[in-house]
Amino acid sequence: MTCISRFIGAALGVALMGIAGTSCERIYDDLEPCPHGVSLRFVYDYNMEFADAFPKKVDCLTVLVYDAKGTHVATHTVAGAELQDEHFRMNLDLEEGDYSFVAYGGMACERRSFDFGTLPRPGARLDELTVALDRDCLTNPDRKRLHDLYWGTLALRTADLYQEGVVKMMKNTNNIRIVLQQQHGEPVDDKDFLFEIHDDNTLFSGVDNDLIAAGPVTYTPWITGQASTGVIIVGDKAETAEAVVAFAELSVSRLMTENSSKLLVKRRSDGKTIIDFPLNRYLLLLRSAHYDMDDQEFLDRQSEWTLFFFLDSGNAWIDSKIVVNDWVVRIDDIEFE
Repeated sequence: MTCISRFIGAALGVALMGIAGTSCERIYDDLEPCPHGVSLRFVYDYNMEFADAFPKKVDCLTVLVYDAKGTHVATHTVAGAELQDEHFRMNLDLEEGDYSFVAYGGMACERRSFDFGTLPRPGARLDELTVALDRDCLTNPDRKRLHDLYWGTLALRTADLYQEGVVKMMKNTNNIRIVLQQQHGEPVDDKDFLFEIHDDNTLFSGVDNDLIAAGPVTYTPWITGQASTGVIIVGDKAETAEAVVAFAELSVSRLMTENSSKLLVKRRSDGKTIIDFPLNRYLLLLRSAHYDMDDQEFLDRQSEWTLFFFLDSGNAWIDSKIVVNDWVVRIDDIEFE
């Protein structure tokens, strides 16, 4: 009898759990309704390591909520240590329905470099959402190093006890380090050069993160200096050797294949341009040789760049090869449009 009772009790317990799992409102009508909405996880693995770096990289988070008609219904922000917890989830209580979520990392931080074109408010349209670089970041020496910006979106339907979903993030900012080295190892002074990157990449659509034409801008270095290490090209090989090189680091917005980004380096002594080439095309020389992904994916995943240029005794670029992220790229036979 005892065994039979235990079996009946266990079976009844399993049956009740199944009913409760279907809906927490069906057993006791006098209880509060169960939570209804979504539970969002945020992942940034769209990088060259293919590993989630969200807890280490994103220091503030803004999530915009739009209903099935594309109308803004809420904004949620999080900043602080909880974002560094890899188990962090954003639970949102919402009425039953389909929603679109647009997430930005870096927009709610005190030192942010990007702002909403129009502050999202209830009733605003998703197709009107834009994000723009604060133009002060182009000229203010303290703001030229851009605060990283991340973007992601997800469409999801709500459920009792929260429907789980993952918002995949991508990075919209790049750091480009330019290194000038004399081919025979003579010292190079950063004060002898001007560095610029020209592009039209300061305005984003919130729907798909694509760029919207807003006019050309000029990025200049957030830091310049000299370093005592470098790379000397011997034949077709790059050998590490002690050398005094000049460097400049520029922080820029998203690089896209549809744009004509340009890198310029000029000599201060006479104003002559010694390097003038399409930046994206040169960066993509590395992808074609080493990575199995399309051009735009490579530009989006690889956000940290180092380019070595070798100069002759007159501080003119020897334009037969460059080194991109430690890879020697020969450009003698390459034609650019």
